[in-house]
Amino acid sequence: MSEKKNVRVGIIGPGFWADTMYLPAFAKHPQAEVVAICGRNAERTAVFAQEHNIPHTFTDYEEMYASGLIDAVVVSTANDTHYDMTMKALDAGLHVLCEKPLALNPAEANEMTAKAEETGLKCLVPFTYRFMPTARYVKELIDEGYIGQPYHLNLRYYTGYGRDGQYMWRFDQEIAGAGPIGDIGSHFIYLAMWYYGEIESVMCQLSQFIERDPRPDGSDYERTDDGGSILLQFKSGAQGVIMASSVAYEDTPFGQNHEMEFHGSGGTLYMKVDWDKKQEVQGARQGEGMVKPLPIPDEIWGKARRDTVHNTYKDVFREHDFMARGWITNIIEDSDPSPTFADALHVQMVIAACQLSDAENRRVRIDEV
Repeated sequence: MSEKKNVRVGIIGPGFWADTMYLPAFAKHPQAEVVAICGRNAERTAVFAQEHNIPHTFTDYEEMYASGLIDAVVVSTANDTHYDMTMKALDAGLHVLCEKPLALNPAEANEMTAKAEETGLKCLVPFTYRFMPTARYVKELIDEGYIGQPYHLNLRYYTGYGRDGQYMWRFDQEIAGAGPIGDIGSHFIYLAMWYYGEIESVMCQLSQFIERDPRPDGSDYERTDDGGSILLQFKSGAQGVIMASSVAYEDTPFGQNHEMEFHGSGGTLYMKVDWDKKQEVQGARQGEGMVKPLPIPDEIWGKARRDTVHNTYKDVFREHDFMARGWITNIIEDSDPSPTFADALHVQMVIAACQLSDAENRRVRIDEV
């Protein structure tokens, strides 16, 4: 019997997300080995590497790619870097986990997707909320026909990270490509497609409620939206609404709330996650009475704790082969990751259609962008 081979991982971006999401997940996978970290600031990167026992540090990601030390790379950096870092990683024969949104625009995302498919390397985009127990249970119920023919959905993502007006690259059009409609909104655009299928057209209204500071160097920049509302038309004929706000006051441990409603010919589903202690699914089928709690099955909870949403969130990605851990298993077993770059490309096209819709005050078909 041949010896099991570890997947050697390099991470670009020695920051909060690498610290809280990727490193703990890889540490729980018996065949994942984080061997390199790359960051722009050599001193900060070295401190990060020492804190996490990562043996090799780089300030140039191309040097890391060429080092022969890694088999796979996590791109956990600002949106304007995703294209170059990913394309060069694929050219170097590396498997890629790239943060969302995949790129700055559909043209970049299309090239990245085509390259990933051409190489056959394992490429994943982490739309994290798909893996939460509530989301997976709702998907199971919809696929089993709980609501019958889907009529419409209403997805609301409320958070407040943009309330104070301080400079953040996430509101800088040149760096981010889109505001919260692409940042947090991309998660729910993906979920809408996962639940109801292909989106055919959108009508979108974006908001700019907050005056934002200039860049740290004093230079000006084009501000993105700080939230918006999207009307969706699905290819199936179903309709939907997505609301994404970065300026909503939400006094929860994560500073956010997720609310979802699904209606169809046979019934209704409600999902609520308050990012404190509430993570629930409710529903009613026509002819079966009023809306009632639908307990999430044990097999969907798996090993995840149920006391707080934060603990569930941590356990979902550290104790199960979801997302980053699942990507390592995909590489080892030569299986297909999900969500794929192709999924992320479709999300990118919806984001671009939303921006065009807002700019021209009209409904935009996704195939226009």
